[in-house]
Amino acid sequence: MTLPTGFRVRVGDDVRVHDGGRTLVGGSPLRVLRLKEPAPSLQRGEVLAVRDPTTGAVAERLLAANLATPVIDTAVAATEITVVVPVRDRADRLDRLLHGLAGLSVVVVDDASHDPAAVAGVVGRHGARLVALPSNLGPAGARNAGLGEVRTPYVAFVDSDVVVDVESLRGLAGHFADPRVAAVGPRVQGVARSDDPQRFERWDVDGLSLDLGDAPALVRPWSKVGWLPSACLLVRVADLEDGAFDEGRRVGEDVDLVWRLIQAGRHVRYDPAHVAGHDSRGTWSTWLGRKAFYGTGGAWLAQRHGDWMAPAVLSPVPAVGVLALAAQRRASLPVALVCVALVRVRLGRTLPDTRDRGPLATSLTAEVTVSTLRQGSHLLLRHWWPGAAAASLVSRRARRAVAAAMLWDLLDHREVRPAQAAEAFVARRADDLAYGAGLWWGAVRAGSARVLVPRITGRRTR
Repeated sequence: MTLPTGFRVRVGDDVRVHDGGRTLVGGSPLRVLRLKEPAPSLQRGEVLAVRDPTTGAVAERLLAANLATPVIDTAVAATEITVVVPVRDRADRLDRLLHGLAGLSVVVVDDASHDPAAVAGVVGRHGARLVALPSNLGPAGARNAGLGEVRTPYVAFVDSDVVVDVESLRGLAGHFADPRVAAVGPRVQGVARSDDPQRFERWDVDGLSLDLGDAPALVRPWSKVGWLPSACLLVRVADLEDGAFDEGRRVGEDVDLVWRLIQAGRHVRYDPAHVAGHDSRGTWSTWLGRKAFYGTGGAWLAQRHGDWMAPAVLSPVPAVGVLALAAQRRASLPVALVCVALVRVRLGRTLPDTRDRGPLATSLTAEVTVSTLRQGSHLLLRHWWPGAAAASLVSRRARRAVAAAMLWDLLDHREVRPAQAAEAFVARRADDLAYGAGLWWGAVRAGSARVLVPRITGRRTR
């Protein structure tokens, strides 16, 4: 499949341009793209239109490298989208959602509510179709049941505790103008339920794990946007012929669907220009419990998708440097500096032969170093947190390593206002503790620690 004539892409504002627009640096994962004749030279923010095979190939490479995003200026007709809403009780939330979806075909799947009459009443008032399940299947099974009622080219899976409007769904569906796109999702932002949110509600709103940031992206594992939640997800129905959600799962089924689409060679896009609001959790226990619940799905995803679920992705030489620092020996710092120097030498030899190759290699070395330290910090404070906390009780080196990781975390979140820094720090640690506990519990139940093992690039894997 190729991009249609007239399709436009825009070079990202954060892309660095070298050699008069012939070398582009950026994307996620970080890429260096060299454009040779007859490909056009490009500048930051420039829009490239597909006019011929050459511009089409360049546009495709830019999108694949996350160096550019599609320019979507047309919306899909409302008649081409069906919304599937799985629900169990929460009739008031369903009423709120359906009110904003007027004009779209909507299928509500009642997943064995305790008060089915209340759900049916809301569905009837809004003119939606109702599918009532005799027993509770969970969100995955309910969505699949609703999918069986869809007769339009596109389906939007939207949870009942989400608020999204018709224009956002139509605008998101505009991404299907690219024939390679199978799914697209909006930014999902937390919304406090009460007028005077409690502290944990503010933490949930500010640090909602479903919020994937403000940068559009091609979704792929090991990048800034490695998955999409099914809280609000649009999918091309033709791409679901081989199955949608795994009905045996109640967590991780959305990540699994997105990754299966990617494995099939299809594209999945994240477009934060459109926003869906997601209710914050109502209590401390539900907030922390949801974080732990998400973590329990990690082991299953690692068994099904292998290294795509790795908690970190490290190059061999930088990984040695981080291990040396963690060992806290006399030679640790010299070894780490040697590793940085080796990365600089390698980049200096492999980058395109441009006039500023030396400065570019130095800049990329700094980025690799920062990324490696950031991932090491995340490993200790999130994925390995239960083990790191236990080790800190008996090991001085472990305590120093955790303290260093916490300091790095503070430096990594300098954008937080000083008045909120302490509160945000505590929120992140509580989030990490809950998620890490769930991750380890899932690994114990699965009898596999694969989800805790970083991926080292460059080595042969199955």
